[in-house]
Amino acid sequence: MTTATPALAALAGKANPSHPNDGVHVVALSILIIVFVVVAVMGFLASRWRRTTSMDSLDEWGLGGRSFGTWITWFLLGGDLYTAYTFVAVPAAMFATGAVAGFFAVPYTIVAYPIIFFFMSRLWSVSHRHGYVTSADFVRGRYGSRSLSLAIAITGFVATMPYIALQLVGIQAVLEVAGIGGGSNWLAKDAPLFVAFLVLAAYTYTSGLRAPAVIAFVKDILIYLVIIVAVIYLPSKVGGWDHIFHATQEKMATKNPKTGKPTGSLLVPHSSQWAYVTLAFGSAMALFMYPHSITAVLSSKSRGTIRKNAAILPAYSFVLALLALLGWVAIAAGTKPIGSDGKPNPQLVVPQLFADQFPSWFAGLAFAAIAIGALVPAAIMSIAAANTFTRNIYKEWLKPDATVAQEAKVSKLVSLVVKVFALGFVLTMDKQNAINLQLLGGIWILQTFPAIVIGLYTRWLHRWALLAGWAVAMVYGTYKAYGVSSPATKHFGGSNAVIPIIGKLGYIALTAVVINVVIAVVLTALLRAVKVPAGADETVAIDYFVDEDDPRAQRYDPNPFDEESIAADSVGRHKASPA
Repeated sequence: MTTATPALAALAGKANPSHPNDGVHVVALSILIIVFVVVAVMGFLASRWRRTTSMDSLDEWGLGGRSFGTWITWFLLGGDLYTAYTFVAVPAAMFATGAVAGFFAVPYTIVAYPIIFFFMSRLWSVSHRHGYVTSADFVRGRYGSRSLSLAIAITGFVATMPYIALQLVGIQAVLEVAGIGGGSNWLAKDAPLFVAFLVLAAYTYTSGLRAPAVIAFVKDILIYLVIIVAVIYLPSKVGGWDHIFHATQEKMATKNPKTGKPTGSLLVPHSSQWAYVTLAFGSAMALFMYPHSITAVLSSKSRGTIRKNAAILPAYSFVLALLALLGWVAIAAGTKPIGSDGKPNPQLVVPQLFADQFPSWFAGLAFAAIAIGALVPAAIMSIAAANTFTRNIYKEWLKPDATVAQEAKVSKLVSLVVKVFALGFVLTMDKQNAINLQLLGGIWILQTFPAIVIGLYTRWLHRWALLAGWAVAMVYGTYKAYGVSSPATKHFGGSNAVIPIIGKLGYIALTAVVINVVIAVVLTALLRAVKVPAGADETVAIDYFVDEDDPRAQRYDPNPFDEESIAADSVGRHKASPA
């Protein structure tokens, strides 16, 4: 890395000094409140958008009528996958420890899109054919196993909970830098978060998935506007990219007083290459196993919509790369992310950077972009978790004769309970616990990959073998994550551990899923050898290729010899016969 030129060094002096905890930012806070009110109104009005006769079904409330086209799905998936915590955590990781912990997010989102193209279009088709609402529905139908379906449902439900809590942490970060949400008075400290929670809960309850689909338009326009302006304007203000990389290199080479090791790394060092690659690849595999990702996929109106989105979604990865670099811009600008408690908090670095370097009105737009970036995914996640509970626990195990309307009612109530849990989690527990559990959730959710994705292509794996592989991998992943420490915590401090046999540091989830698959394959061979029943598969090959208005799907009859089909066929021939 070259040293900054004198001209650039002079420019570096023009960056505004950092002033954390300097009171309430009235103008920025006013902009944030105005935008929040606008999107809240849009959320409530969304129930009238593409109005149907009734919202009392999971298809309408939980999947938006399965009617979203290419652009709506694009905004919805983007709002779903690029959350407020992404906008807070990725540059925070770049600011704190450098490329390995932060920049891996860029290649992983790029790798994720071919997964959508190949895997998710098949899941959409079979779900369209059989009315599946969740991935556990598919597993239930494919393997004829209530136990395996329950394992997939619980994994998705539990992994989603800390993810929702982290969205509220993102809102807290914005409010803290804006000058509210801090202090010792618990009412003044938490009241803004309560208001945001109540608004989110109310419009999600009334409008279902249509609310985040509408709000995602506003969120993404703000995100694109703020980040592109920041990346064009800020580097010239803080001294240019040469100075930014030089300042980052100096910070990363400084030894951490707690560990005695360098703070981080500007580039991926040789010793961390396995960790970087496995993190990127494993995270990509896990991304579309989350219930909220699958909810957004199943809400689209056609198989072609999914594939078109796989082609245009990488635009988000471009913005994510620019966003990640803002963590290093903050280093060059001398940003001080100090919380209201007086302690350093890297999660505040991006809001603080905008508060320091931009006029108050533009900082307000940036705060609004991050806050709305929390509301959209939080709404989708709570809907997806509620759908999972309703279809795969309530109806499957508690009330098999539940009507469609009862399903919708239970799902609406559970979506409220899920949000209350997330709020309670954020208000009563250390934020580090939410971060640790979200990392653990990533390890858990990847263990559903074999049953879902391999099941989309072959029925060869045995249901009991898949369940055994899932159980062993969950225990292994949890145990290995428990043993990872960091300067901030003794346990669950990261997602990397030594890979058995290879001896390199790598992503625990990817190691666990390899163990998962090996166990499933070996046990399947044994169970098939002793002829243990494999369960009934209610799907057939054509189910994985049907599309909207596909004539093969219209003509298709899974049981052409039942009485109903024979009677319908007889009526059809009678009508077609000349009088």
